[in-house]
Amino acid sequence: MTTDSGTPPAGPRSPLALIDDALALPFPAGEESEDNGVRSSGPGHHLLILRAGPDFWDDRSTERVEASEEEIEAEFSAVATALTERWGEPETVELWPYLEEDATPAPEPLGQLSNLAGSMQLWRPPAGGPEGGRWLGLAVGQADPEFPIWLLAAVGEVSALPA
Repeated sequence: MTTDSGTPPAGPRSPLALIDDALALPFPAGEESEDNGVRSSGPGHHLLILRAGPDFWDDRSTERVEASEEEIEAEFSAVATALTERWGEPETVELWPYLEEDATPAPEPLGQLSNLAGSMQLWRPPAGGPEGGRWLGLAVGQADPEFPIWLLAAVGEVSALPA
C-alpha cells in the first residue's frame, strides 16, 4: 500500500525495511535453505514476498484481477522510485532465458524468479555498505493464475549475475 503521495509506507515492516533487512541478512551456510512462507533463503540468496494481492481460487473475474494488478504495480512503482533515489537507475533483467530447457540450471534466486516473473529491475548497492557484493531485484510475479499477484524482492550475490 502506498501513501497518498505515492511513496511506500515507512515502518519496521514496510517494503523498504524488509529489503534493508534482507540486504543485511547473512545467507544460509552450505546447502542449507530456509522458507517461512514470506522469505526463502538459500546459499547466496534471499527471495521475499513484499506484498501479496488476493488469491483467485473462487473469483478470477477480470475486474478483480485488474484491481489486484493495479495495486501491486502501484506498490512496485513506489518502491522502485525509492530504490532509484538511493542507488540510481536500475537495469532491466529479462528472466525468460533462465527457463530454457537445455540451459544449465539458473543460479538462485534467478531460477525461482524466472518461474514467477518475466523480468525484474536490478540495482547494485554500493560496495562500501553492508550490502556490498550483493544485488537487489524487484519484480511483480505470480505462481499460477489462481495464486496471488506478488511484489517480490530478491537479494543475491553479484557472482550469480551473468557477466
